[in-house]
Amino acid sequence: MFGKGKIWFDGKLVDWKKATIHVMSHVVHYGSSIFEGVRCYQTKQGSAIFRLEEHIDRLYDSAKVYRMEIPFTKKQFMEAVVKVVKVNKLKSCYIRPVVFRGYGTMGVNPLKNPLHCAVAAWSWGSYLGEEALEKGISVRISSWHRQAPNTFPTLAKAGGNYLNSQLIKMEALQDGFDEGIALDSYGYVSEGSGENVFIVKNGVIFTPPTSSAILAGITRHSMFVIARDLGMEIRQQVLPRESLYIADEVFLTGTAAELTPVSKIDNIIIGNGKRGPVTEKLQKAFFDILRGETPDRFDWLTPVK
Repeated sequence: MFGKGKIWFDGKLVDWKKATIHVMSHVVHYGSSIFEGVRCYQTKQGSAIFRLEEHIDRLYDSAKVYRMEIPFTKKQFMEAVVKVVKVNKLKSCYIRPVVFRGYGTMGVNPLKNPLHCAVAAWSWGSYLGEEALEKGISVRISSWHRQAPNTFPTLAKAGGNYLNSQLIKMEALQDGFDEGIALDSYGYVSEGSGENVFIVKNGVIFTPPTSSAILAGITRHSMFVIARDLGMEIRQQVLPRESLYIADEVFLTGTAAELTPVSKIDNIIIGNGKRGPVTEKLQKAFFDILRGETPDRFDWLTPVK
């Protein structure tokens, strides 16, 4: 249904094709946007949006960093997300809230340009493929690094940051891999083009800290909650590149990617070359909540009514 239905645009529902902007909008020339990626799942109890409040909180945090005064309250933005899913009659979908600077003056200074807000939703399956959730994907270490400290704020989910992600992704695909993992400016493991990275070694789960130029993912945080609930040890720790090669398991997390195992990195087979037991346990616990197979004991789901 991509390209059809209604989009919430500055407080009103408009036809998808009419949700347009001027070619001279600030965002087109300078990448001045912030956004979120949110998923809605079809559960046994009806459609429900995963961690909506946390996603909108992060949207407003990103806005604060970039000095954007969003003209809607968090409650109004959350209501808009629910409304878009409902009006488009979507059972499960991917949702894109976005805030951007529009048509006004030209130049790097964005403060005189109007701010626009929108929410779109469409049906979108597993980002890296349904088969990848079990068999895993192939990854390469990118030649492109993530941002150095005090350059681009990596804790803000800003559109301009994803130019770096595009380079990582294109390089990986053109070299025959499914995805790329970038190192930070110090040469330590950072993240994928749009996913956080986890490794499992001797039963312990490790992931890079926010100081390694990562986005603090909502799904990443969910892994901490689920792992500890299952009695697993999980740590944030700076990781050298080679720790990926010798890991027992590696997996990626993100709203789009969900929880995807990695089978090969730089053509080195990881573990047994398929989804490992820790990854499988986390996957099951994660999807059981999202599909309504187990109670929503962490209060993560917002029903679409």
